[in-house]
Amino acid sequence: MKLYSLKNGVNPRRVRIFLAEKKVSLPIEEFDMDSAAHKQPAFLAKNPLGTLPVLELDDGTLISESVAICRYFEEMIPEPPLFGRSSLERAQVEMWNRRMELELLLPTIDVFVHTNPFWVGRRTQIAAWGEQRRKVLVERMAWLDRELAGREFIGIDRYNIADITAQVALLTARGALKLVIPEDHANLTRWWSAVSSRPTARA
Repeated sequence: MKLYSLKNGVNPRRVRIFLAEKKVSLPIEEFDMDSAAHKQPAFLAKNPLGTLPVLELDDGTLISESVAICRYFEEMIPEPPLFGRSSLERAQVEMWNRRMELELLLPTIDVFVHTNPFWVGRRTQIAAWGEQRRKVLVERMAWLDRELAGREFIGIDRYNIADITAQVALLTARGALKLVIPEDHANLTRWWSAVSSRPTARA
């Protein structure tokens, strides 16, 4: 079994944190944006979209998309449960993870792609769209701050994949966009301190 990952990639980091929480250790082959080996024919034979991460099982089966990879390991290694324990919890985690993807992670990626010099010549950049998405991201931080009032974690009462998704989104916003959690967002700041101090946070 092998994980194909991307240095500093947002979605690969989600999987690495998830695996660290599960205490799973497996070989990782790292790609990087400069060499773009994941866009070459050898890798495109594994994932025609050329995206990472990709999990290759011992029998050659390939699983791409970060949440699908996480679900595979959740089924193989149920503890700790990062998708919830009951039917209700699993539905709640699914709902909140999707919200974190749509409301935090995607705006973060959009701002990065459309405003950061790294992407000049790599992607078509629309600066106005990037700035609009920055406004959305700021608004969603305020929204999540309100949602976390009286809650330790996102959606349910234990650390879960929705926390991981939000954690990676805000880590990227902080590092790549220089957009930090506002000081008056006390609930979000408390949550951020808790999740970023977990031993798995730097996986």
